[in-house]
Amino acid sequence: MVEFERPLDALNHSKNKRVIIELKNNKQIIGTLKAFDVHINIVLADAEEHENAQIKRKLGTVFIRGDTIILITPQ
Repeated sequence: MVEFERPLDALNHSKNKRVIIELKNNKQIIGTLKAFDVHINIVLADAEEHENAQIKRKLGTVFIRGDTIILITPQ
């Protein structure tokens, strides 16, 4: 298990890896983490919106505002 000293260390470790993003509006976006900032604004590549464990639609590259995110999980 990898240990992190700061929350942003965990995001740095997940860069260029697939992550699951859960949003306040109950949507789930899965994609490759490309970039983020101190506000946890996130850029994902090859993003897909999922619903009930199925792909609802392919989104491509997306920017997600940090204040809409409730959970980020590395895959």
